[in-house]
Amino acid sequence: MNVRKYRRFVCVLLVLAVIGFGAGAWSVLRGMIPEEIQVSEEGEIPSLFHNVMDHFIEKNPVTEEAPGKAVSYSLFGRIPLKTVSVSVVPRRSVFLGGTPIGIYMETEGVLVIETGTITAGDGKVCCPAENIVQSGDYIQAVNGETVSTKEELVACISKCGGSSVVLDVKRGGEAIRLRVNPVQNDKGEYKAGIWVRNDTQGIGTLTYVDQEGRFGALGHGISDIDTGELLCISDGVLYDAEVVSVIRGEQGIPGELSGIIHYSEGYQIGVISDNLENGIYGTVSGFPSMIQNREMYEVAHKQEVELGPATMYSTVGDTCRPYQIEIREIRLNGKDVNKGMIVEVTDEELLALTGGIVQGMSGSPIIQDGKLVGAVTHVLVNDPTRGYGIFIENMLDVAE
Repeated sequence: MNVRKYRRFVCVLLVLAVIGFGAGAWSVLRGMIPEEIQVSEEGEIPSLFHNVMDHFIEKNPVTEEAPGKAVSYSLFGRIPLKTVSVSVVPRRSVFLGGTPIGIYMETEGVLVIETGTITAGDGKVCCPAENIVQSGDYIQAVNGETVSTKEELVACISKCGGSSVVLDVKRGGEAIRLRVNPVQNDKGEYKAGIWVRNDTQGIGTLTYVDQEGRFGALGHGISDIDTGELLCISDGVLYDAEVVSVIRGEQGIPGELSGIIHYSEGYQIGVISDNLENGIYGTVSGFPSMIQNREMYEVAHKQEVELGPATMYSTVGDTCRPYQIEIREIRLNGKDVNKGMIVEVTDEELLALTGGIVQGMSGSPIIQDGKLVGAVTHVLVNDPTRGYGIFIENMLDVAE
């Protein structure tokens, strides 16, 4: 009797294990399929895996409510996985980037980094703005007077004469009003104890310029180094830049392209209008002269990207040139839109120069089978030969 019970118990465990494994596998497969895809021809049913999995995943158009506008994927034609929305879009072409750019952006107001202490004239140490303003706030006005630089903020607070000041602040997209009581320090100046920043600059790589003169770059947005939040910008300028030296990347230590940014009107090559999760965007100056020597490439849909060899265009020295890479992993349904691919540098020359992917390469376009498929976005710090990439489709959709 005990033996029978034991056998039944083992059988139950095996059945539960099989069910659990099956449910887990179903969940993994479903998670690999995107919520929506784009195609260039009506009725096109794309493959998603480009490997042996395509032999087990059946694809059928959904015809009940929106014929040709959705595709149903199932396992073995029996186990439904996901119904995917399908958009038919024209096949796009853009001019290739790969060249270094200098970036200057001004924030939408004055960004609060943190609050600090003030030593008052009587020797007491206090923090007037503590628990009132927060890191990541954008101060846009003081007592109704608009401020856009830290100098303007300091000037408005300095003339308060000991009275409290009212700050118009943007916090998480919401406009709020705060009151702070500045303190007179030992030099007789009124201070609120707020550390701020109102601009940022850096170097990156241009990804593309479209046929209307709009550009996309970096493949990821620019966040504040202290708050980690995506910067809300009022405007920005794109400048010509050149790479002058390289700091090689090593395990645990990201490398960097060091460059010179020409901050003068004659070297301005564009205007930055948007700083978004998928990159920075705007319009170029002097179009079409800017794209005279740039090649035009057809844009791939994300489901057309395959594992295997590809080419990354980047400027490490004096010229933009292709370097060999391998696309090692594809995440069609990844939560981080700028981490849709994992790529590995295989080009021996580039590995010798940089150790792999380094800061400043963000935005370097990726070509596969003659089409622009994406751009490099981040390096894997523990393995500088590898990094993340964004699907070019994700950059273009945001820009439009």
